[in-house]
Amino acid sequence: MDRCQAIGEAKDFRMMRTLLYVPMIHVDTDLGSVASAIDKRSAEICGKKRWEKHKQIVAIFWDNIEKYFKKLDAANLKIYQDGLMADGELGLKIIQEGARQGSKNYQIVLDLIKRGGEIRKTEDIALLKEEYNRIIKLAQTKSLWEKMMAYIGYRLQKDRLMEKRDRFIASTINETLKGQEKGVLFIGAFHDVIPHLTKEVAIEEVKNNEKVKDYFKTFISRGNEEKFDQLAEYLVSPIGT
Repeated sequence: MDRCQAIGEAKDFRMMRTLLYVPMIHVDTDLGSVASAIDKRSAEICGKKRWEKHKQIVAIFWDNIEKYFKKLDAANLKIYQDGLMADGELGLKIIQEGARQGSKNYQIVLDLIKRGGEIRKTEDIALLKEEYNRIIKLAQTKSLWEKMMAYIGYRLQKDRLMEKRDRFIASTINETLKGQEKGVLFIGAFHDVIPHLTKEVAIEEVKNNEKVKDYFKTFISRGNEEKFDQLAEYLVSPIGT
């Protein structure tokens, strides 16, 4: 290795940033005013027994995420959160309110803040509003025709909106996570942020994103029961095993 190459690699190391990646499955307390409607609709689609089993699995999943972060040194940790469109006092109020309402995700984030973590604006509010309005329309429609039209409209726009949000989130992290800083991103498992991140950001998956996504797909589709049980076992396993 020549001297110039060594200097270049040393510079790259100094610039390297670390991002803990937490793929999430949202629970009722994360969904706000549409939670009860979505809970009812999900039980109808999946079957009440299977839906209740899923909620138990996800509760254990979040307990393990919480245990992992309780052991983590949070001093100067930069926190990026799915759906968070503000930082500073407003961002803190949003996190505090979510934690008060019982969101395990927000309770974990609030604990990290208390131990020295710093929340950062993660999302574009205009994109969030657009997606939220479509979800509300889908959840609250009553007639079969309205349900069908709302679903078609949501599916047509869902991928476009998701990609825009993913690009915005990645751009925010690329611009605000500085050399040698450590951050964490709490993000829904169906997001695809990683491909848009600069190579200078080293990704550490707290739980494997593809496995979490596959679990949810298998659950929703009522797919292979053996595969579902294997993925469920992975979800509830302690982190690091």
